[in-house]
Amino acid sequence: MQKDSISESVIRRLPRYYRFLSELEAAGTQRTSSRELAAQLGLTASQIRQDLNCFGEFGQQGYGYNVTALRRQLELIIGLNQSRPAIIVGAGNLGKVIAANIDFAAYGFRLTGIFDIDRNICGTEIAGFTVTHMDTLETFCGEVHPVVAVLCIPQEAAQETADHLGALGISGFWNFSHCDLETDRSRIQVENVHLGDSLMTLSFRMPKKD
Repeated sequence: MQKDSISESVIRRLPRYYRFLSELEAAGTQRTSSRELAAQLGLTASQIRQDLNCFGEFGQQGYGYNVTALRRQLELIIGLNQSRPAIIVGAGNLGKVIAANIDFAAYGFRLTGIFDIDRNICGTEIAGFTVTHMDTLETFCGEVHPVVAVLCIPQEAAQETADHLGALGISGFWNFSHCDLETDRSRIQVENVHLGDSLMTLSFRMPKKD
């Protein structure tokens, strides 16, 4: 099945499957079933089978799924083995946290540089990288060829920066800039991260006071 024919809801569930299978494997579990996965993930067994069937046949009737084999297949499907070169744009508090705490290699990426427009920040070191000024981006992209940019910049600068980076060869954005980027989705992929949306979702689920 072509990637662009996979529904967004299925794509959103793949990391949950991978994470849970990794936990099972670490615990020494050798096999599981769609029913057992469903019970742990709050889904139905039918939904899990349908999701996995989008990518091939992985289980055996009467046996279920080999945990390690299925985890490895999902690793390939998600692209965790790709080591795509990435940069962080914006070395403020959020950029620092992401650089220091996200294991990019575990998610299919390789951090190659950190950039900022503030010359007071440029020259400082974060997670083993020297923060470089944005005016060096064109040269850097021409030499290193990063394909993903993590945007940790103000909302008002996000679209213009994304357009510039897209012209320099960036084809994927992990966007923390509190705006939804407008891009040619046939060429450039965007994952907009709105932390406030997640907190509002929690608020909705919490009991309401009278």
